[in-house]
Amino acid sequence: MGGRTADPAEVLRGAFLSALDAVSPARLLAPHLGGPRPDFILAVGKASVPMARAALEAHAGVPTLVVTPHGTAPASQDSASEAWSGVEVIAAGHPVPDGGSVRAGRAALERLGSLRAGQRALVLLSGGGSALLCAPRGVTLAQKQALTGELLRCGADITQINTVRKHLSAVKGGRLAQATRAGVRTLVLSDVVGDPLDMIASGPTVPDPTTFADALAVLDRYGLAAPEARAFFLSGAPDTPDTLPDSAATVIGGNRHLLDAARAYLTAQGVPTLILGDTFTGEARALAAFHASVIRSVQEHGTPAPRPVALLSGGEATVTLGPDAGRGGRNLEFALALLTELAGTPAGLRGVHVLSAGSDGVDGSSDAAGAVLHPDSLDRARALGLDPRGSLRRHDAHPFLDALGDLLRTGPTGHNVGDVRAVLIE
Repeated sequence: MGGRTADPAEVLRGAFLSALDAVSPARLLAPHLGGPRPDFILAVGKASVPMARAALEAHAGVPTLVVTPHGTAPASQDSASEAWSGVEVIAAGHPVPDGGSVRAGRAALERLGSLRAGQRALVLLSGGGSALLCAPRGVTLAQKQALTGELLRCGADITQINTVRKHLSAVKGGRLAQATRAGVRTLVLSDVVGDPLDMIASGPTVPDPTTFADALAVLDRYGLAAPEARAFFLSGAPDTPDTLPDSAATVIGGNRHLLDAARAYLTAQGVPTLILGDTFTGEARALAAFHASVIRSVQEHGTPAPRPVALLSGGEATVTLGPDAGRGGRNLEFALALLTELAGTPAGLRGVHVLSAGSDGVDGSSDAAGAVLHPDSLDRARALGLDPRGSLRRHDAHPFLDALGDLLRTGPTGHNVGDVRAVLIE
C-alpha cells in the first residue's frame, strides 16, 4: 500500500467513517436550502434529526414535525436550542410500524392538510420512512405489522415490500402530497438501489407508478395469504395518485456518494481502488459468492486489478429467513458467507481484509453496523471451535462474528444511504 504500514483493517474502518462524514445530511442538504422560506417542515426517516437540524439552521422558527426511530430522538441541547423551538418529535417503530408510526402518520396528514393554497411545505425524507410514517388503509395496524414481518422474512426486496405497503396506506404512494393544498418540495436521501423516488420511504409526496395489481402480484409471488390486504386490493377503492401537479422531489444523496467518498479516502491512503458498482441486490449469500470469485481472480490472475487493491461495492442485499433464524443482518450474513466461500480456496483469506456495513449503523436484528474480517478470522474461528457453515445455515452470523471480535459497532449514525462492502487485498 504505497509503502505505508497502516493496519489494513483500520484503513477500511477509516474509509467507512470518512465516507459517512462526507455524506452527512448537513453537507448534502446545504446546497438545496436556499430559496423561499417554507411554512412547514416535515422530516421523516433514519436521518430525520440531522436533516431537520440542518434545515432549521437555514429556516429557524419554521413549524416542524420530526419522525425518527425509537432511540434516536434529538439530544437535549437540540431540544433546548432556539432553532429547535416549535419542533414536534415523534418516535416510531422500524422496521415494523407501531403505534408511534400511526401517530406520526396522522400528525403528518393533519399538519400538511391544514396548510392553505399558496403556502409551501418542505419535506425531508430518508430511508426507514415506510415504517415510521404509517396510516393503515384497508387493514388494521396489527394486520399491517404481520404482513410487513412476513415480507421481511420471505426475502422480498425493498421495491416489492414498498409496493405492498404503499397500497395499504393513506399517506404513502403520493397520498401525503395529495392531502394538502400547499405546494410540496421534497429533498431525499436515498437508501434504495437506483434512487427511485416512488420507493424511497414509499414515496409519500411523489406520483406512484404502481397499482393494486402490482401489490397483488407481490403477494402471489411469495405465496402470502394476507386475506384482508387482498380483499382491499380488489375492493375497487381509489388507487394511489399517478400525478401530483404541485409537488417536486430531488434526490440529494445516495449510495454512490458513499462509495465515491470511501474511494477518495482509500486513494489518499495510497490504496488503488476500484468501484465494482452501486446496484448490487439479491441474496447476501449469492453476493458473497460473486465477491469471492472476484477476490480469487485478483489473487490468481491480477484481474480486474492487480494487488494491492481495494474493491468497493454498494446496493442492498436481502436475506430469506427460515422459522428458526438466529440473529444477524444482510451485512453480517454477507461477511460470514464470504468467509465460508473463501475457506475452501487455496489462498483463502491470506492478505484479504473485508468490511461490510450499513450506513445507518444497524444491521438487521443485530446491534452492529456490520463486520470487519481479517486474514486470520477463519483460523481464530477454528481455534474457538466455531462452525461458520452451521451459523450461516441458521442465519446466525451475529454470535459467530461477535465471538471473533469482528463486529463493527457504530450505533445509529443518522445516515441511511445504503450499504458499503470494501475488500482490501494486500
